[in-house]
Amino acid sequence: MPSPSAGRKTCRLDLHGWISRGPGMLLAEAERARMDEILPDLFGYHLVQVGRLGDIDLLSQSRILHKGIVDIDRVPAPAPYPFAYGTASTLPVESDSVDVIVLPHVLEFDEDPHAALREAFRVLVPEGHLLILGFNPRSPMGMWRPFRKRRGVAPWNGQFFGVSRIKDWLALLDFDVTQVQPCFVRPSFGNERWLRTLDAICRLGNLTAPVLSTAYLIAARKRVTRVMPIKTRWRPKPRLVGVGLAEPSARIINRE
Repeated sequence: MPSPSAGRKTCRLDLHGWISRGPGMLLAEAERARMDEILPDLFGYHLVQVGRLGDIDLLSQSRILHKGIVDIDRVPAPAPYPFAYGTASTLPVESDSVDVIVLPHVLEFDEDPHAALREAFRVLVPEGHLLILGFNPRSPMGMWRPFRKRRGVAPWNGQFFGVSRIKDWLALLDFDVTQVQPCFVRPSFGNERWLRTLDAICRLGNLTAPVLSTAYLIAARKRVTRVMPIKTRWRPKPRLVGVGLAEPSARIINRE
């Protein structure tokens, strides 16, 4: 009988196929556009993407020179950057060494999403940035999940988490959420040609995006724990107890 972790891994492998065609490809393009807006403003020496997203290069607009990927699915296709094998909860990366970490739809398919976030916190430098791409459970796509999950169809076979829940988890780990961006306000099912004609929905922009967006991008910063120096409690200097000195005694000799 396969383990739950093996099942999760299979689900995420199915996601790569969905991303490479039709509505999935349109969603991936929208998510890459969001990443292109955020990454140029994040600086540092090292950037790590945990898990790939089909053949989409999410890191192309980053100015960080050293980019790498932790392949958690062992995708047979060549990677656009140097990569190493690992899991989201056991990254082959030193602690406090990465400036930016990207989690593209990792939490939905990981056996322990809390452990994945803790591991991201571990490897980030103080004030380092975490970027999370996730599926919106309140979107039209999320509403269909209970029905399509039974068929084992990606990406509905993953576990969708709302923005509020992710924010709560990040707050517990000492992350500060800096922004939340909606991705792809069109429905993520149907014919690709029909989807590209839904300009009326896209024109609604910010009015519909928070509710109808199929996915979201959460940006967070690792909080710096400030160590307060322990000051010695002030105590008054001990005062010398004033003890009167004994006067020298005089022996009187009576010569009488």
